Amino acid sequence: MAADAPKAALSLAQIGCVLIGRNEGERFRQCVESLPAALGAVVYVDSGSTDGSVALARARGIDVVELDLSIPFTAARARNSGFEHLRKTHPELTAIHFVDGDCSLVPGWIEAAAEALGDSPRRAAVCGWRRERFPERSLYNRFCDLEWMAGAVGDVGPFGFGGDVLIRSGALAAVDGYDGSLIAAEDTELCARLRAQGFEMIRIDRPMTLHDADIHRFGQWWTRSKRAGHATLEVARLHRATGLFARHVRSIAIWGALLPLLLVATPLLLGAVSAIVWLGIVALYALQIRRIARSQDPARYSPRNALLWGISCMASQPPKALGMLDYVWSRLRGRRRTIIEYK
Repeated sequence: MAADAPKAALSLAQIGCVLIGRNEGERFRQCVESLPAALGAVVYVDSGSTDGSVALARARGIDVVELDLSIPFTAARARNSGFEHLRKTHPELTAIHFVDGDCSLVPGWIEAAAEALGDSPRRAAVCGWRRERFPERSLYNRFCDLEWMAGAVGDVGPFGFGGDVLIRSGALAAVDGYDGSLIAAEDTELCARLRAQGFEMIRIDRPMTLHDADIHRFGQWWTRSKRAGHATLEVARLHRATGLFARHVRSIAIWGALLPLLLVATPLLLGAVSAIVWLGIVALYALQIRRIARSQDPARYSPRNALLWGISCMASQPPKALGMLDYVWSRLRGRRRTIIEYK
């Protein structure tokens, strides 16, 4: 049996960091202060901030790229701009860590991710656990915290990694970076193309970043869920040949559109038997919430949090269905949807 290839350990000097943000304020300051000093290079890509973020970055000696205001902002476009800047100014960098401006790195994370990335030359990306900084401040923050823990250790699976991730520069260049036109789920779409090229992406069981969703109103949560539905259908259409997200599209259509419509229409159409049908539909939702809760890893989800996650998944189906409808309507009109912001 041939000997295993030696590990190619990465030093911090071989890693660049791309920060992206728009009006993140104190969150961005915390993000900057969390960066290890030994990184090879750092660039901040700003999407029209008016809160002093650009000045803060420059004062800390960070390169700044300000996106053209005449072109719609997307996180994917910002990440690509940062990556291209580092490729030109620091071509020696082996890997790039992307960090959203409302996140801060957990001490020791990048070192652990660099070690995991060096374990295999076919390993394109490494992520860990993103967690909410203030999950106790609102139910919606709690929902986000549970969402970040819904992935699996090892292969990242169909949902891929999130916005915070360490990516091998050569792999990212090989697939021409992110799809800058996507308003969300650009990381999932990127994973699909990396996987098609034979790369692997893993999650290691280690805290990675602290995120501040800062969602305190129902309308914010609804808008964020609507954006997720829009992105699900758009990415599913881009990768329809492989069936990516096809099951999720069907699920949203059933739980987010068909059954809610039946709940509304049943009393009008069925008269005396409507109560039985209505209760049956409600029971289906309850059973689905229970199924989701029971499928969660008890090592990461307490029974209460597993139930909350099930409720979050099912409650988000109607706004996701509206997001899919928004995508269809935009395509029928021959337009691309601009970014959907919830903060």
